[in-house]
Amino acid sequence: MIYAAEGAIVHYQEIPMEPILYGVIALVAMMGLALVTWSYRDVSHRHSHKSSSQQAGH
Repeated sequence: MIYAAEGAIVHYQEIPMEPILYGVIALVAMMGLALVTWSYRDVSHRHSHKSSSQQAGH
């Protein structure tokens, strides 16, 4: 274990915003990504007529 020498100068830097806001920002970003993912649901069924016509030899 390393101990700081007595009289050592320690510099602290404050974070730019409250810690809870980092979690809120991450939650909003993940919800946005989930919305994009959700918007692509069932895409293969919307275009099933293209794949069925190619399989039929048209």
